[in-house]
Amino acid sequence: MGRVLLRLLAGLVLVVVVLLAVLIFNTLRYKPEATADSATPYELGADIEQATKDLSAAVKFRTVSTDLEHPDFAAFLTFLQDSYPLVHTTMSREVLARQTPLYKWQGSDPSLAPILLAGHYDVVPIAPGSHHLWEHEPFSGVIDDEFVWGRGTLDDKGAVIAMLTAAEKMIADGFTPKRTVYFSFGGDEEIGGLGAMAVAVHLNEQDIELDWMLDEGSFVLDKVIPGLDQPVASINLSEKGYVTLELVAKSAGGHSSMPPRVTAVGRIAKAITRLQDNPVPGGLTGISEEFFDGLGRHFSFGQRVVFANRWLFKPLLETILAGSPTTDAMLRSTTAPTMLTGSSKDNVLAAEASAKINFRIHPRDSVADIVAHVRQTIDDPEIEIRYDESLANPASPVSSAQATGYLDIKTSILDAFGPLATVPGLTIAATDARHYGKAAKDAYRINPFKIEGSDLARFHGTNERLSIENLETGINFFGALLQKQ
Repeated sequence: MGRVLLRLLAGLVLVVVVLLAVLIFNTLRYKPEATADSATPYELGADIEQATKDLSAAVKFRTVSTDLEHPDFAAFLTFLQDSYPLVHTTMSREVLARQTPLYKWQGSDPSLAPILLAGHYDVVPIAPGSHHLWEHEPFSGVIDDEFVWGRGTLDDKGAVIAMLTAAEKMIADGFTPKRTVYFSFGGDEEIGGLGAMAVAVHLNEQDIELDWMLDEGSFVLDKVIPGLDQPVASINLSEKGYVTLELVAKSAGGHSSMPPRVTAVGRIAKAITRLQDNPVPGGLTGISEEFFDGLGRHFSFGQRVVFANRWLFKPLLETILAGSPTTDAMLRSTTAPTMLTGSSKDNVLAAEASAKINFRIHPRDSVADIVAHVRQTIDDPEIEIRYDESLANPASPVSSAQATGYLDIKTSILDAFGPLATVPGLTIAATDARHYGKAAKDAYRINPFKIEGSDLARFHGTNERLSIENLETGINFFGALLQKQ
């Protein structure tokens, strides 16, 4: 009996030793992709002082998306003409729906498929009652030693100014791209992007298929991801879709003194609880796995053990990632109850109660999948599910992380910023890229600006600002990217 026990213990020790060896071996192999370190980042040599003044001036135009008839929309386009004369004499320009200009920089080799660089100049409104929270008036464009302040600096006039500054400088230097380059600056991205849709339709009608396009949708993230010490550029390959479902329950109504066992409001409340307790299935597959696989290689050795050995730790890793709203949103289609209606008086039973649930759809799911999930999860035939099909958008197609466009963007990020982590990712909100992508083989999303965790609240919030250093790096990025075309 003792010998048998010793043999079992010896076998167990051997299994543990082999397992540890496998875990360590896999982790040692699981490391970042080797990149060539450049001695100094690429510099285009643009006039950064003038670019800073241009961004300041751009902020002063009140191009608020909820007021598309405001004269500042047309005035902003005139400002661009005055500020970038070489761009406007070298490139052709058409102004399409919602004051969206489309520029064409003719390339020298017509056999090469064109590309498109996009941004938008409309901005969200200032939240009522928040003006006193701003360090500087939101449309003042104040310049201090480090930043340009004001609505639109980050989202997205900074990118528009960076693109045009780079193009103006390169034209002055005698540069002509080999492939044709389009630039499009949306005038209504914040309210749906009809301008970008018009651009895509315009290109399709001319039988022009873009090789790839680039728009906003991510940043170079510094100290944003817990446990990651170095900045990471997430070059996003897709963006989530969007659908809002309305759940409607009806009852006889009446006086609250004689309620039924289950009221219409109670039925809706139960349905919401079931949806929140049973999220849409997700996990580390497809683009989600690509993102976390690329990211995991840059963590410490101890953390890399988990990422490198997903064959063993995948359930644990998915549980950990699902514990944070930020990382959970990368794993699945998200469920967000946002609006409730019931009775108009506290002592009257609601004859009809409803809830609106917003879903951001992961590329693995469809609108039909979301509706089926809701029907099955609430498991209540007395609740009607409604939604406006015209407002429902599937997730955009997943672009290639091996195509020329992705590689050009990646190497240009490294040219401008120096060594950092680069990963393919997923945009969890909506951008104009979902429209432009209908005229392109591949659509990518990143703004070449470095942001920290404290900057996240500035998007659509208070004290929006862009550092002058970021503006310069963004100009250099677009210069490096255009040099490759």
